[in-house]
Amino acid sequence: MSSPKLYEDKLPPIPFAPVFKAGYLTLSNQGWSEVIPVLESDKCNGCMLCALCCPDGAVRASGDKVSFERDFCKGCGLCVKACRKGAISLKAKE
Repeated sequence: MSSPKLYEDKLPPIPFAPVFKAGYLTLSNQGWSEVIPVLESDKCNGCMLCALCCPDGAVRASGDKVSFERDFCKGCGLCVKACRKGAISLKAKE
């Protein structure tokens, strides 16, 4: 018996998923976090995995790269873990 045909070649690499706008579900997290996300734009491929993982909607598409709504970021680091290219890091607030 043959295995069912998988349609991986026809699916986009990342399925569409709604991402909440910053401020829709959360209030400003300003003052909550001691770190902020920093993007190395030359490493970012625009896959948006970081935006799909962000619980506060603090990651936004900015052209083919991402940007961060720092007032809503709580510094959880999920975007850092999700980035397969290592383009995001956390640094201390100044």
